[in-house]
Amino acid sequence: MVDLHVHSTCSDGTYTPVRLVDYAREKGLSAFALTDHDTVDGLEGAMGYAAELRRAGETDVPEVVPGIELSSEYQGKDVHIVGLYINYRDVRFLRYLQDFVASRDTRNEKMCERLREAGIDISYQKLRDAFPDSVITRAHYAGYMLEHGYVRSRAEAFERYVGDRCPYYVPREKITPARAVSLILDADGIPVLAHPILYHMSDSRLDALVGELKAAGLMGIEAMYSTYQTCEERQIRNLAQKYDLLISGGSDFHGENKPGLDLGTGYGKLYVPEEVLDRIKQAYRDRTYSTN
Repeated sequence: MVDLHVHSTCSDGTYTPVRLVDYAREKGLSAFALTDHDTVDGLEGAMGYAAELRRAGETDVPEVVPGIELSSEYQGKDVHIVGLYINYRDVRFLRYLQDFVASRDTRNEKMCERLREAGIDISYQKLRDAFPDSVITRAHYAGYMLEHGYVRSRAEAFERYVGDRCPYYVPREKITPARAVSLILDADGIPVLAHPILYHMSDSRLDALVGELKAAGLMGIEAMYSTYQTCEERQIRNLAQKYDLLISGGSDFHGENKPGLDLGTGYGKLYVPEEVLDRIKQAYRDRTYSTN
C-alpha cells in the first residue's frame, strides 16, 4: 500500500517529516509522497531519515517520494497540481518557490492587519513563532485563534474570519494550472491533477480542464482519494482513460488538521496499491531517459 498525497509541518500538516516516516512504517506503507503546499522544505529531512534507517539495517522503511502540491487558479476556482519525483534541488524551481514565498509573506501581513482591526491580537511574526519551520496557511490562523480563545473550533475560524468569503481573507497570488504543470515538468517531475472531484465542476467543465492540462503536459490524475464515492472514482478513471493519464491516489493526510483522516487509509476505505506507484515510477524513468 502507498499514499501519494501527504502533508507535514512544513506546510499545514501536524506531523514532522521525520514523524511521517515513522508513522508510515507503523501503517505498513511501502511508500508515501511528501507533497507539502508550495514548498520542498521537508524533503531533505524525510528522505535523509529514511536513508539513515536503511543504513542501520532496517528493512521496513518506506520509500519517500519527493513531491509538492502547487496552488493554482482556474476560472475562479482553486486547483492543485501535485508533482511526484520532482528534482527538489533544481535551481529554477527553487527560485520560483522563493518568489512565491515573498508574495505569500505580503499576503499574510495584509491578513494579519485586517484581523487586528477585528480585535484579534495577531501578527505574522506571532504566527511564525507559534508554528516555526512551517509554511503559514489558513489552517495555522485557525489553530492560533483556537489556541488563544478567539474561536471555539477551527471550523468557526474559517466561517467567521479566514474563509474565502470572509472580509478578513486576502487571496493568495496564484498561477494557472497549466503553468503549475509546466513548472513540475521543468523540475523533471510527474504532474498530477489533485482531487478533481473537490472542485465541484460540471462534468463538461472538468473534462475541459483535464483536456487543457493534458495538452500542457499533465501526466496523471488522482482517481483514488479519501472522500471519493465509488461513482466519483469511476468518473475520474474514465477521464484518465480518455486522456491517457496515469492513475494516482492519496489520503491528503494532514494529521490533526483533518480529524479522522488517517495516513494510507483516509477515512477507512482508501487503498492505493503499489502497482499505482510502479506505473508512475516507470513513466518517470521513461521520461528521464528520453530527456537525457
